[in-house]
Amino acid sequence: MNLWRWLLLFGGGMVMVFPLVWLLGTALKPMEESIFGVAWPLRPTLAHFGWVWRTVPFDRYAWNSGVVAGCSVVAHVLVCALAAFPLARMRFRGRRLVFGLIVATSMVPFQVTLVPLYAIAVALKLRNSYWGLMFPYTVSAFGVFLLRQAFLGVPRELEEAARQDGCSQWGVWWFVMLPAVRPALVTLAVLTFVAVWGDFLWPLMMVDRAELYTLPLGIVALSSAFADNWRAIAAASVMSLVPILGLYGLGQRYLVSTDIGAGLKG
Repeated sequence: MNLWRWLLLFGGGMVMVFPLVWLLGTALKPMEESIFGVAWPLRPTLAHFGWVWRTVPFDRYAWNSGVVAGCSVVAHVLVCALAAFPLARMRFRGRRLVFGLIVATSMVPFQVTLVPLYAIAVALKLRNSYWGLMFPYTVSAFGVFLLRQAFLGVPRELEEAARQDGCSQWGVWWFVMLPAVRPALVTLAVLTFVAVWGDFLWPLMMVDRAELYTLPLGIVALSSAFADNWRAIAAASVMSLVPILGLYGLGQRYLVSTDIGAGLKG
């Protein structure tokens, strides 16, 4: 039975990994090899990566994506944590109703709210700016839901001990609750970074200046200008995946562990 499970997992993993292997193989293929041949090149070369770096302002696109994604992650995690804490640990009238309304908004597709968000951003004069690119990622219903569930799992004893030591409400949130739900915070940060880093539709609507292009817009511009050079397009796509893989590698140990309740030992 375990053998069939491992075979099933291996087969599913290969299905997911094969497009990435093909993408990397295309980026490494020399010009004399067909991109529709075998997945891996016979004579790999890094020439296409250098060509992309010299031909297009790839470093500028990466910088724009990094600034937008990094600031969006910080704002998203903080705002969601501030919204989730009272919904999980405070008692006030209408708490369940407020939480239900927040969760209900997650059923509305982003495309439905795209036009109102764009109108608000234009009214606030956020077009062609980093603030405009970060605007929709400040908070999300999923983030509030995820952190609320994490806060509910923190033992009451930790909060009561902090209050007996003279900790304020802000102190409990910052010094007790946030460290206790660190795995949930890292999970939300990684998911937010991946979503913002790879978003194409919102930046397409918000910027029309090349110096503000994010990586998805830059790769599309590259594919439009050099439509016949699929190896260069594949190289640019591979380079855009490196930060995501690095972030996942750094945050992996937090995604599979938990510190909740550690303060009760001893």
